[in-house]
Amino acid sequence: MKSKQITIDYFSDTLCVWAWIAQRRIDELNKHFENKIEIRNLCIDIFGDTATRIQEQWADKGLYEGFGAHVVKSADPYDSAVVNSDIWRKTRPTTSANAHMVLKAIELVAGKKIANDFSVIMRKAFFVDAEDIGNLEVIYRLAIIQGLDLDAIKYLITNGEALAALMSDYQYAKKFDIKGSPCFVMNEGRQILFGNVGYRVLRTNIEELLNNDMDEASWC
Repeated sequence: MKSKQITIDYFSDTLCVWAWIAQRRIDELNKHFENKIEIRNLCIDIFGDTATRIQEQWADKGLYEGFGAHVVKSADPYDSAVVNSDIWRKTRPTTSANAHMVLKAIELVAGKKIANDFSVIMRKAFFVDAEDIGNLEVIYRLAIIQGLDLDAIKYLITNGEALAALMSDYQYAKKFDIKGSPCFVMNEGRQILFGNVGYRVLRTNIEELLNNDMDEASWC
């Protein structure tokens, strides 16, 4: 009998510090549950227009300087989520959409695992090395270093396939009314865990789904 496997839709924005913090938890979940779960990485538009976001939410709190200090402070308790103090203060990506679009192109060219791995590489480039991953040339350089087929990636960006895949992610997020990053959606939307959710909470929810009939949630 085939063992049960559950799919978890994981929505995040590449520039989101809470998604950077959550990466350690995702790694641990994949290690603990192995082939029992599939974490499906999906992009969400949080930092699609960073200038407007900073102006609207941080105008009276120091703008980029204030937001940068907030990000550093947020990550400080987590040893696995190193954050360079230059991000947002000096390195200010204009958008996360370019990073997301390249991720969708890589997914189409090389598969989900390679795209997932590259998402971590981009996050590290931004949060640790303070590189501007809103800039396509920076992203392309990272892709070349990883030995990815840059010509194939650019082709899917040029012909619109990568953008169409990204728009599909953004529209799918609306289906569940996802408004923030990161967000874990399980059991066909019956369970939604949003924000800085601890590893034990995530693990407990997954174990419940694996150990029980998922149809039980719809009993009435």
